[in-house]
Amino acid sequence: MSDEPHFEPDEDLQDLIHAADLDGLVRMIDNRCASRDWEGLLRVRDRSRSAVKSGRQLWPAATLAEYRIALLAPPPFVGIVLDEADGLAGRFTTGPLTEVAAQHHTWIDLEGEVGRGPHAAFVAHERAIRGEIVNDPELAPVLDIPTEVQGWEPQYEVATYSDNGAEFPAPDLSDAWEDIETSADAERLDDEVELAVRQLLEPWTSGSNGRAEVVCVEGDIGAAIGALGVRRARIAPLEPAEALAWLAWAGASGGAHGRRRGASSGRFGAWWVIGALGDILNDWPVNADEIGQVLNELEWFRWDAFEPAIGWILQLAIEDPDEGVAWAISARDAV
Repeated sequence: MSDEPHFEPDEDLQDLIHAADLDGLVRMIDNRCASRDWEGLLRVRDRSRSAVKSGRQLWPAATLAEYRIALLAPPPFVGIVLDEADGLAGRFTTGPLTEVAAQHHTWIDLEGEVGRGPHAAFVAHERAIRGEIVNDPELAPVLDIPTEVQGWEPQYEVATYSDNGAEFPAPDLSDAWEDIETSADAERLDDEVELAVRQLLEPWTSGSNGRAEVVCVEGDIGAAIGALGVRRARIAPLEPAEALAWLAWAGASGGAHGRRRGASSGRFGAWWVIGALGDILNDWPVNADEIGQVLNELEWFRWDAFEPAIGWILQLAIEDPDEGVAWAISARDAV
Protein backbone atom coordinates (compact mmCIF):
# COMPACT_ATOMS: atom_id res chain seq x y z
CA MET A 1 0.00 0.00 0.00
CA SER A 2 1.36 3.45 -0.92
CA ASP A 3 2.25 5.92 1.85
CA GLU A 4 1.61 8.88 -0.46
CA PRO A 5 -1.17 11.21 0.78
CA HIS A 6 -4.48 10.96 -1.05
CA PHE A 7 -5.66 14.33 -2.41
CA GLU A 8 -9.37 14.75 -3.05
CA PRO A 9 -10.32 15.83 -6.58
CA ASP A 10 -11.61 19.34 -7.09
CA GLU A 11 -14.68 17.96 -8.87
CA ASP A 12 -15.91 17.02 -5.40
CA LEU A 13 -15.21 20.58 -4.24
CA GLN A 14 -17.26 22.03 -7.08
CA ASP A 15 -20.18 19.76 -6.23
CA LEU A 16 -20.08 20.86 -2.58
CA ILE A 17 -19.89 24.53 -3.56
CA HIS A 18 -22.80 24.18 -5.99
CA ALA A 19 -24.90 22.45 -3.32
CA ALA A 20 -23.81 24.98 -0.63
CA ASP A 21 -23.01 21.94 1.51
CA LEU A 22 -21.28 23.39 4.56
CA ASP A 23 -21.05 20.07 6.38
CA GLY A 24 -19.42 18.48 3.36
CA LEU A 25 -16.98 21.35 3.04
CA VAL A 26 -15.98 21.05 6.70
CA ARG A 27 -15.30 17.35 6.19
CA MET A 28 -13.23 18.21 3.13
CA ILE A 29 -11.25 20.77 5.13
CA ASP A 30 -10.55 18.14 7.79
CA ASN A 31 -9.44 15.63 5.15
CA ARG A 32 -7.18 18.09 3.35
CA CYS A 33 -5.55 19.08 6.64
CA ALA A 34 -5.00 15.41 7.49
CA SER A 35 -3.43 14.74 4.09
CA ARG A 36 -1.45 17.99 4.18
CA ASP A 37 -3.03 19.11 0.91
CA TRP A 38 -2.45 22.79 1.55
CA GLU A 39 -2.92 23.86 -2.06
CA GLY A 40 -6.25 22.04 -2.07
CA LEU A 41 -7.21 23.67 1.22
CA LEU A 42 -6.40 27.08 -0.22
CA ARG A 43 -8.73 26.34 -3.14
CA VAL A 44 -11.49 25.48 -0.67
CA ARG A 45 -10.96 28.89 0.94
CA ASP A 46 -10.92 30.76 -2.37
CA ARG A 47 -13.92 29.03 -3.94
CA SER A 48 -16.01 29.20 -0.79
CA ARG A 49 -15.33 32.91 -0.60
CA SER A 50 -16.16 33.43 -4.28
CA ALA A 51 -19.41 31.52 -3.90
CA VAL A 52 -20.83 34.37 -1.84
CA LYS A 53 -21.14 36.36 -5.08
CA SER A 54 -23.70 33.81 -6.28
CA GLY A 55 -25.69 33.97 -3.05
CA ARG A 56 -24.21 30.88 -1.42
CA GLN A 57 -23.34 31.78 2.16
CA LEU A 58 -20.17 29.74 2.55
CA TRP A 59 -18.19 32.18 4.71
CA PRO A 60 -17.90 29.64 7.55
CA ALA A 61 -16.04 27.23 5.26
CA ALA A 62 -13.77 29.97 3.92
CA THR A 63 -13.06 31.16 7.45
CA LEU A 64 -12.26 27.68 8.75
CA ALA A 65 -9.99 26.92 5.80
CA GLU A 66 -7.89 30.07 6.15
CA TYR A 67 -7.75 29.63 9.94
CA ARG A 68 -6.40 26.09 9.54
CA ILE A 69 -3.85 27.30 6.98
CA ALA A 70 -2.59 30.02 9.33
CA LEU A 71 -2.41 27.55 12.20
CA LEU A 72 -1.04 24.43 10.53
CA ALA A 73 0.27 24.99 7.01
CA PRO A 74 3.90 25.60 5.96
CA PRO A 75 5.09 29.23 5.94
CA PRO A 76 4.51 29.95 2.21
CA PHE A 77 0.79 29.22 2.62
CA VAL A 78 0.63 31.27 5.81
CA GLY A 79 2.05 34.18 3.83
CA ILE A 80 -0.76 33.82 1.29
CA VAL A 81 -3.59 34.01 3.83
CA LEU A 82 -1.90 36.99 5.51
CA ASP A 83 -1.79 38.84 2.17
CA GLU A 84 -2.10 42.50 3.14
CA ALA A 85 -3.76 43.42 -0.12
CA ASP A 86 -6.73 41.26 0.88
CA GLY A 87 -8.82 43.00 3.51
CA LEU A 88 -11.07 39.96 3.90
CA ALA A 89 -8.49 37.61 5.41
CA GLY A 90 -9.31 36.60 8.98
CA ARG A 91 -12.36 38.83 9.30
CA PHE A 92 -14.46 36.11 10.93
CA THR A 93 -11.83 33.89 12.54
CA THR A 94 -11.74 33.27 16.31
CA GLY A 95 -8.67 35.48 16.65
CA PRO A 96 -6.52 37.54 14.29
CA LEU A 97 -4.64 35.38 11.81
CA THR A 98 -1.40 37.10 12.82
CA GLU A 99 -1.83 35.66 16.31
CA VAL A 100 -3.00 32.28 15.01
CA ALA A 101 0.05 32.00 12.73
CA ALA A 102 2.41 32.94 15.57
CA GLN A 103 1.42 29.91 17.64
CA HIS A 104 3.29 27.26 15.63
CA HIS A 105 5.48 29.30 13.28
CA THR A 106 8.61 31.16 14.33
CA TRP A 107 9.50 34.59 13.02
CA ILE A 108 12.54 33.04 11.36
CA ASP A 109 10.18 30.72 9.47
CA LEU A 110 7.77 33.46 8.46
CA GLU A 111 9.88 36.56 7.84
CA GLY A 112 10.57 35.64 4.23
CA GLU A 113 6.89 35.02 3.52
CA VAL A 114 5.07 37.93 5.14
CA GLY A 115 7.03 40.96 3.93
CA ARG A 116 7.66 43.92 6.23
CA GLY A 117 4.22 45.52 6.32
CA PRO A 118 1.67 45.81 9.13
CA HIS A 119 0.71 42.13 9.22
CA ALA A 120 4.36 41.14 9.47
CA ALA A 121 4.86 43.56 12.36
CA PHE A 122 1.93 42.06 14.27
CA VAL A 123 3.29 38.55 13.72
CA ALA A 124 6.71 39.67 14.98
CA HIS A 125 5.20 41.21 18.12
CA GLU A 126 3.15 38.08 18.75
CA ARG A 127 6.27 35.91 18.43
CA ALA A 128 8.21 38.18 20.81
CA ILE A 129 5.41 37.91 23.39
CA ARG A 130 5.76 34.13 23.08
CA GLY A 131 9.45 34.38 23.90
CA GLU A 132 11.22 34.57 20.54
CA ILE A 133 13.94 37.20 20.09
CA VAL A 134 12.93 39.36 17.12
CA ASN A 135 15.36 42.02 15.95
CA ASP A 136 14.24 43.46 12.62
CA PRO A 137 14.70 47.22 12.15
CA GLU A 138 12.77 47.11 8.86
CA LEU A 139 9.45 46.17 10.47
CA ALA A 140 6.63 48.67 10.05
CA PRO A 141 6.24 50.73 13.27
CA VAL A 142 2.53 49.97 13.55
CA LEU A 143 2.51 49.80 17.36
CA ASP A 144 5.30 52.27 18.19
CA ILE A 145 6.52 50.13 21.08
CA PRO A 146 9.53 47.81 21.17
CA THR A 147 9.04 44.31 19.85
CA GLU A 148 11.22 43.01 22.69
CA VAL A 149 9.40 42.37 25.96
CA GLN A 150 11.05 44.51 28.64
CA GLY A 151 12.46 43.24 31.92
CA TRP A 152 9.79 45.07 33.95
CA GLU A 153 6.94 43.50 31.96
CA PRO A 154 5.08 40.35 33.00
CA GLN A 155 4.86 37.09 31.17
CA TYR A 156 1.72 37.88 29.22
CA GLU A 157 -1.06 35.34 28.84
CA VAL A 158 -1.30 34.07 25.26
CA ALA A 159 -4.05 32.33 23.33
CA THR A 160 -3.93 28.62 22.59
CA TYR A 161 -5.55 27.80 19.27
CA SER A 162 -6.67 24.31 18.27
CA ASP A 163 -8.24 22.91 15.10
CA ASN A 164 -11.76 23.93 16.13
CA GLY A 165 -11.45 26.39 18.98
CA ALA A 166 -9.27 28.47 21.24
CA GLU A 167 -8.53 29.19 24.89
CA PHE A 168 -7.85 32.71 26.15
CA PRO A 169 -6.70 32.37 29.78
CA ALA A 170 -6.85 35.31 32.16
CA PRO A 171 -3.87 36.11 34.40
CA ASP A 172 -3.76 34.89 37.98
CA LEU A 173 -4.34 37.79 40.34
CA SER A 174 -3.97 38.34 44.08
CA ASP A 175 -6.88 37.31 46.29
CA ALA A 176 -5.63 39.03 49.45
CA TRP A 177 -8.88 40.95 49.93
CA GLU A 178 -9.51 43.60 52.55
CA ASP A 179 -12.52 45.88 53.03
CA ILE A 180 -12.16 49.54 52.16
CA GLU A 181 -14.14 52.65 53.01
CA THR A 182 -15.43 54.58 50.01
CA SER A 183 -16.47 58.20 49.68
CA ALA A 184 -18.42 60.02 46.98
CA ASP A 185 -17.25 63.52 47.96
CA ALA A 186 -13.97 63.79 46.04
CA GLU A 187 -13.53 66.24 43.19
CA ARG A 188 -13.42 64.60 39.78
CA LEU A 189 -10.55 65.52 37.49
CA ASP A 190 -10.29 65.41 33.70
CA ASP A 191 -7.42 63.56 32.06
CA GLU A 192 -6.66 61.24 29.15
CA VAL A 193 -7.02 57.99 31.06
CA GLU A 194 -10.74 57.53 30.39
CA LEU A 195 -10.23 57.67 26.61
CA ALA A 196 -7.24 55.33 26.80
CA VAL A 197 -9.23 52.76 28.78
CA ARG A 198 -12.21 53.05 26.43
CA GLN A 199 -9.91 52.43 23.48
CA LEU A 200 -8.44 49.43 25.30
CA LEU A 201 -11.90 47.94 25.88
CA GLU A 202 -13.57 48.96 22.62
CA PRO A 203 -14.37 45.34 21.59
CA TRP A 204 -16.22 44.86 24.90
CA THR A 205 -18.33 47.99 24.57
CA SER A 206 -18.99 48.30 20.83
CA GLY A 207 -18.70 44.68 19.67
CA SER A 208 -20.37 43.08 22.68
CA ASN A 209 -22.61 43.88 25.65
CA GLY A 210 -19.96 45.40 27.89
CA ARG A 211 -19.77 48.69 29.73
CA ALA A 212 -16.81 50.63 31.02
CA GLU A 213 -16.51 53.56 33.41
CA VAL A 214 -13.38 55.41 34.48
CA VAL A 215 -12.97 58.18 37.05
CA CYS A 216 -10.04 60.26 38.21
CA VAL A 217 -10.30 62.07 41.52
CA GLU A 218 -8.27 64.17 43.88
CA GLY A 219 -7.82 61.76 46.75
CA ASP A 220 -7.18 58.07 47.37
CA ILE A 221 -8.55 54.87 45.86
CA GLY A 222 -11.49 54.84 48.30
CA ALA A 223 -12.56 58.18 46.89
CA ALA A 224 -12.07 56.98 43.31
CA ILE A 225 -14.13 53.82 43.83
CA GLY A 226 -16.75 55.86 45.65
CA ALA A 227 -16.96 58.24 42.69
CA LEU A 228 -18.26 55.30 40.67
CA GLY A 229 -21.25 55.14 43.02
CA VAL A 230 -19.93 52.16 44.97
CA ARG A 231 -20.79 52.34 48.66
CA ARG A 232 -19.13 49.15 49.84
CA ALA A 233 -16.01 47.58 48.35
CA ARG A 234 -12.97 45.47 48.97
CA ILE A 235 -9.50 45.63 47.43
CA ALA A 236 -6.52 43.35 46.85
CA PRO A 237 -3.07 44.82 46.16
CA LEU A 238 -1.42 43.98 42.85
CA GLU A 239 2.17 44.02 41.77
CA PRO A 240 2.64 46.48 38.89
CA ALA A 241 3.43 43.63 36.49
CA GLU A 242 0.21 41.85 37.53
CA ALA A 243 -1.80 44.97 36.76
CA LEU A 244 -0.11 45.35 33.38
CA ALA A 245 -0.86 41.71 32.54
CA TRP A 246 -4.53 42.24 33.42
CA LEU A 247 -4.76 45.38 31.27
CA ALA A 248 -3.10 43.58 28.36
CA TRP A 249 -5.41 40.57 28.71
CA ALA A 250 -8.44 42.88 28.61
CA GLY A 251 -7.13 44.71 25.55
CA ALA A 252 -6.38 41.46 23.72
CA SER A 253 -9.82 40.04 24.46
CA GLY A 254 -13.03 40.54 22.54
CA GLY A 255 -15.12 40.11 25.66
CA ALA A 256 -18.23 37.97 25.36
CA HIS A 257 -19.03 38.62 21.71
CA GLY A 258 -16.52 41.13 20.35
CA ARG A 259 -13.66 40.45 17.94
CA ARG A 260 -10.43 39.42 19.71
CA ARG A 261 -7.58 41.75 18.77
CA GLY A 262 -4.66 39.60 19.91
CA ALA A 263 -1.90 39.74 22.53
CA SER A 264 0.19 42.28 20.62
CA SER A 265 -2.69 44.77 20.47
CA GLY A 266 -3.48 44.11 24.12
CA ARG A 267 0.10 44.83 25.11
CA PHE A 268 0.11 48.08 23.15
CA GLY A 269 -3.21 49.14 24.67
CA ALA A 270 -1.88 48.46 28.17
CA TRP A 271 1.23 50.58 27.46
CA TRP A 272 -1.03 53.36 26.16
CA VAL A 273 -3.06 53.33 29.38
CA ILE A 274 0.17 53.57 31.40
CA GLY A 275 1.25 56.49 29.23
CA ALA A 276 -2.06 58.21 29.94
CA LEU A 277 -1.67 57.64 33.67
CA GLY A 278 1.78 59.22 33.50
CA ASP A 279 0.59 62.10 31.26
CA ILE A 280 3.22 61.31 28.61
CA LEU A 281 1.05 60.50 25.60
CA ASN A 282 1.98 63.77 23.90
CA ASP A 283 5.57 62.50 23.78
CA TRP A 284 4.67 59.18 22.13
CA PRO A 285 6.52 57.08 21.13
CA VAL A 286 8.32 57.21 24.45
CA ASN A 287 11.32 55.39 25.79
CA ALA A 288 10.27 52.02 27.17
CA ASP A 289 11.92 52.76 30.51
CA GLU A 290 9.60 55.76 30.96
CA ILE A 291 6.57 53.46 30.76
CA GLY A 292 8.21 51.09 33.22
CA GLN A 293 8.95 53.95 35.59
CA VAL A 294 5.34 55.20 35.54
CA LEU A 295 4.04 51.66 36.04
CA ASN A 296 6.22 51.04 39.09
CA GLU A 297 5.67 54.44 40.72
CA LEU A 298 1.91 53.88 40.94
CA GLU A 299 0.08 51.72 43.48
CA TRP A 300 -2.24 49.11 41.97
CA PHE A 301 -5.26 47.26 43.35
CA ARG A 302 -8.06 45.10 42.08
CA TRP A 303 -11.44 45.82 43.62
CA ASP A 304 -15.01 44.60 43.67
CA ALA A 305 -18.27 45.38 45.40
CA PHE A 306 -18.75 41.81 46.65
CA GLU A 307 -20.58 40.89 43.44
CA PRO A 308 -20.15 37.52 41.67
CA ALA A 309 -17.12 37.36 39.37
CA ILE A 310 -19.00 36.37 36.22
CA GLY A 311 -17.95 37.12 32.66
CA TRP A 312 -15.15 39.43 31.58
CA ILE A 313 -14.04 41.84 34.31
CA LEU A 314 -11.50 44.63 34.66
CA GLN A 315 -11.89 46.48 37.97
CA LEU A 316 -8.71 48.33 38.82
CA ALA A 317 -7.94 51.07 41.32
CA ILE A 318 -4.74 53.04 40.88
CA GLU A 319 -3.20 55.62 43.21
CA ASP A 320 -0.45 58.16 42.68
CA PRO A 321 0.50 59.05 46.27
CA ASP A 322 3.00 61.70 45.16
CA GLU A 323 0.35 63.66 43.23
CA GLY A 324 -2.57 62.89 45.53
CA VAL A 325 -4.78 61.54 42.74
CA ALA A 326 -6.41 58.17 42.11
CA TRP A 327 -8.30 56.38 39.38
CA ALA A 328 -10.93 53.66 39.37
CA ILE A 329 -11.82 51.50 36.39
CA SER A 330 -14.98 49.42 36.25
CA ALA A 331 -15.51 47.30 33.15
CA ARG A 332 -17.69 44.23 32.73
CA ASP A 333 -18.99 42.15 29.88
CA ALA A 334 -21.25 39.14 30.28
CA VAL A 335 -22.68 36.57 27.92
